[in-house]
Amino acid sequence: MGSEIIYKYFPNLTSWQKTRFDALAELYASWNEKINVISRKDIDHLYEHHVLYSLAIAKFIQFAPGTNILDVGTGGGFPGIPLAILFPDVSFHLADSVGKKIKIVREITNSLELKNVESQAERVENIKLKVDFVVSRAVTRFPQIVSWVQKNVTREQKNSFPNGIIYLKGEDVEEEQNEFGARLTIISIENYFFEEFFRTKRLLYLN
Repeated sequence: MGSEIIYKYFPNLTSWQKTRFDALAELYASWNEKINVISRKDIDHLYEHHVLYSLAIAKFIQFAPGTNILDVGTGGGFPGIPLAILFPDVSFHLADSVGKKIKIVREITNSLELKNVESQAERVENIKLKVDFVVSRAVTRFPQIVSWVQKNVTREQKNSFPNGIIYLKGEDVEEEQNEFGARLTIISIENYFFEEFFRTKRLLYLN
């Protein structure tokens, strides 16, 4: 399944955005041969399992121009790169502690000519950058992520939702509910996307 799954849920993309979404398959296939950032069996599901999954965040919130986003544990650039294509007026800072993953992120963002993306090989607890939102995709336990990145979230508001942390993960959210209670919003991603893959996926928002 190719980029048409993106167009199904985001029908109003510009030609600039479509060109870049279309280019992701070849770029990731090529780089994955050199450095394995996406499992071999999963590369055939790049658009559904990685690109569209990342864009669930865009169904939850439309980031205002000038918003600053930190993507922690970005791996090969998810959710940051798909979001950067969708929101060219938003600044993204992609961080991962593994240098070879950031190398791929830099090569892909350069190939796509994404001027709104910076990347950094650094442990998240050492990052001093102040941002409006932190985004991440199931890199470790959510409470651990929260403890690391609370320091990075500013109080100055630009968006329809208060600044905070947006996290993509599987369906087991009992620990998060118990720890954060009413502060935490949990959304089933199958509310946005109807493919079987998303039945077990959740979006967590903590402000």
